[in-house]
Amino acid sequence: MTTPFPFTAVVGQDDLRLALLLNAVSPAVGGVLVRGEKGTAKSTAVRALSALLPEVAVVPGCRFSCDPSAPDPGCPDGPHESGGGTARPARMVELPVGASEDRLVGALDIERALSEGVKAFEPGLLADAHRGILYVDEVNLLHDHLVDLLLDAAAMGASYVEREGVSVRHAARFLLVGTMNPEEGELRPQLLDRFGLTVEVAASREPDLRVEVVRRRLAYDDDPAGFAARWAEEEAAVRARIVAARQLLPQVRLGDGALRQIAATCAAFEVDGMRADIVMARTATALAAWAGRTDVLAEDVRQAALLALPHRRRRNPFDAPGLDEDKLDETLEQFGDDDGPDTDPDGPDGPDGPDGPDGGGGQPPADGPDSGGDASTPAEAGEGGEAGQPAGAGSGERSPVGSAEPFRTKVLSVPGIGEGAAGRRSRARTEHGRTTGARRPRGALTKLHLAATVQAAAPHQRARGRRGPGLVVRRDDLRQASREGRESNLVLFVVDASGSMAARQRMGAVKGAVLSLLLDAYQRRDKVGLVTFRGSAADVALPPTSSVDAAAARLESLPTGGRTPLAAGLLKAHDVLRVERLRDPARRPLVVVVTDGRATGGPEPLLLASRAAGLFAADGVASVVVDCESGPVRLGLAGKLAGELGGTAVTLDELRADSIAGLVKDVQRRAA
Repeated sequence: MTTPFPFTAVVGQDDLRLALLLNAVSPAVGGVLVRGEKGTAKSTAVRALSALLPEVAVVPGCRFSCDPSAPDPGCPDGPHESGGGTARPARMVELPVGASEDRLVGALDIERALSEGVKAFEPGLLADAHRGILYVDEVNLLHDHLVDLLLDAAAMGASYVEREGVSVRHAARFLLVGTMNPEEGELRPQLLDRFGLTVEVAASREPDLRVEVVRRRLAYDDDPAGFAARWAEEEAAVRARIVAARQLLPQVRLGDGALRQIAATCAAFEVDGMRADIVMARTATALAAWAGRTDVLAEDVRQAALLALPHRRRRNPFDAPGLDEDKLDETLEQFGDDDGPDTDPDGPDGPDGPDGPDGGGGQPPADGPDSGGDASTPAEAGEGGEAGQPAGAGSGERSPVGSAEPFRTKVLSVPGIGEGAAGRRSRARTEHGRTTGARRPRGALTKLHLAATVQAAAPHQRARGRRGPGLVVRRDDLRQASREGRESNLVLFVVDASGSMAARQRMGAVKGAVLSLLLDAYQRRDKVGLVTFRGSAADVALPPTSSVDAAAARLESLPTGGRTPLAAGLLKAHDVLRVERLRDPARRPLVVVVTDGRATGGPEPLLLASRAAGLFAADGVASVVVDCESGPVRLGLAGKLAGELGGTAVTLDELRADSIAGLVKDVQRRAA
């Protein structure tokens, strides 16, 4: 068995370690979501925590880890008699990103269920994690339906498996820990809210700390057992402190003063629902128990807010989580014990005292570098380079222009039926959705089509010697349900940043339109990429990624100016699609070209652009051209480009959801 890296040997990451320890003290806090760049000890700290958890007593032979002092009356392996059990270490179960639903919740033996009428159930990872830790690395890449099952089980403390009339329920209470790199995409807001605490981690910029990280890691790699032995005393001390805090937790008093501060803080940051208040209360109580106190202080409330609220406050989709600490301190001070006539004079004094919120410790998640850029930077040197000017106009590079206010766009979808990753954009054959038919299973059976299975087995019952009431079913009779749902796509933006687009008001409208489409891609779980062209070449501003907020940040900082190498932009986009098709062949692309259709620079630029567009039409790539041409005289070049791409053209005004009711059908008709 591999020796885990000691928890107490992790350098820095104080907030991460504190959040994990608070959940070890009080699993009711609701788990931890760890956000941060790669290589910041996220997984190391989580895996190390399991060694600190106290042993658990289990019923011998129970696959669901029932507590012998209070066995689950509905346990599938029960009923169990109360009495002595055996002790074993707490488990840490890891859920792979590519796991199936059956692997998570368990699987039924369909063949035995049909032929013998018994509930033959094989437990999944939720059963293995009961009374331990369930760890999901890269939780933001987990399919949505798996995350829903996972968080429902975490909220209810039980897992339910119901298929084809067979129902199984078992206890599933665990410490849920997820890690993610925000650059690879975000979790949906409603899923973020289901994690009790969140922590933002980053590598230290202090050379001494970085040196110590490397020194300890090398020492561990050379001799894991010896390195762990050197930290055994510190590990034992933390383990004993967890046990003591658990014992003290029921005695901790959460006074009305602390409750007022919790409620006022949640209201001040406009969090939705009441889950934040409850999580803050549980976290503050766990903090007091961890500190060895029986009263919750203002410093506990402050620290609880820094851990429980950043991912719950109302924010735009592209804003990084975080809290305004000054606002937090003002709220805590206003609703503290000495807050004067605004408080209930008859209420009991809270335990906080006049100390204020300065003892919280820890830092809130910091706003990342991709939080939007300077959206108010004006374009330099006036409005030169407007559409209609020849190649030389607007040739100088101009500072980035802020985007206009985003709006809700009409759905753009890829025609046909795909088989890509689950999402919310285009039609696809998926594991979840409405049943459209049946087929023979390819590989393991995941979704049984009961009627088709019975129909396939029925004609052979006499030949198989059926005598009893059960149906004689063989492997060849099983039928997989074919289901249709929605998939996510690769939305590749090809944006004209040349001088003809450089007018401040015009480019702001263009950026607002692209930002609106990015917001739509965020909500539909798409991957996005960004290709820009200006001057004499095209650049891949952002390779295809699930991080839509990174694309928004690149868009905001996009400079403009120079000639219009339209052909270069299309060829660069075609090359990006070629490479991405090799990496992810099941994900279908949708190309969105944002341009006025002009092409300048080099010999016969329009002819070259036409030939480049023909490559997309030949490959059957779905495309939309957002026509940015303005002014009283319109050349219609964007519409011509759309025809050469085999797609459709839409103006900026028509892109709004209430203005282009027929756009989706038009895209599908032209791309078919």
